Amino acid sequence: MPCSVPAPRRLPEPFPEDAAGTLVRTTLADYPGRLAAAVFLRGCNLRCPYCYNRALVLPDGGGEGFVGAGDILSHLAKRRNVLSALVISGGEPLLNPLTPQLIRAVRSLGYKIKLDTNGTLPRLLEQFCASAELRPDYVAMDIKTAPQRYAELVPRPGGSVQPPSQFPAAAGTAVPPDGAALAAALRESAALLAREYEPDCREWRTVLVPGLVGERDIEAAAALLPCDAQWYFSPFRGGGCLDPAFDALPPYSDSDMQRLVAAARRTIPSARLR
Repeated sequence: MPCSVPAPRRLPEPFPEDAAGTLVRTTLADYPGRLAAAVFLRGCNLRCPYCYNRALVLPDGGGEGFVGAGDILSHLAKRRNVLSALVISGGEPLLNPLTPQLIRAVRSLGYKIKLDTNGTLPRLLEQFCASAELRPDYVAMDIKTAPQRYAELVPRPGGSVQPPSQFPAAAGTAVPPDGAALAAALRESAALLAREYEPDCREWRTVLVPGLVGERDIEAAAALLPCDAQWYFSPFRGGGCLDPAFDALPPYSDSDMQRLVAAARRTIPSARLR
């Protein structure tokens, strides 16, 4: 007989049931060693010019293809004997008030949780890691460029893309535009993950964006990480970027990417292209 599937928990307001984010119903690429689903939640405190998730990042980014929290939980309840994990990404999921409730509900269905974060919110990350209910089983942290350059990725009032406003409750945790404070936040998040997780339960990720990630940037970023870090690099691909100027940006050649990964390996031996 088929196993009994508990009804998904209903999530309370203020979450828009029809616009929580986007759902990848099945993925082999996002949680190492597990067949998973992945949800990309709305809201972010950075404005990376090469980001292709405009609808998630900008408050007025539109909601085409968005699903509600109830749809996410219903899918996971139905697929329990096939899937074993949920990846919660964004945007920046630590800013979205849906994230903790989603973790509780999904964990009650027996799923493992992977959290993707940009590393700029160490206080929130620490709260999740310290909670038995909310602690992710696996964490991936982005390294977007050298720590001292992160101020280039922060939204500016009056700019073409505005700071996030859709989650007022998280306003006190918004990342400051000060470069030194951002670098300190990244160091704190990286140290937290190195301390709290075994090497096979944490990773760092970098997109090789020309002009934003060069050899010196990689050397500076490598100093943040433990020597046993899993550090994965991926090629930049233009198209639908937050800053349209990046759509036509030529990616690095294969030889240039290999050179940059070799620079990372001087400090982090396991660094590799993915």
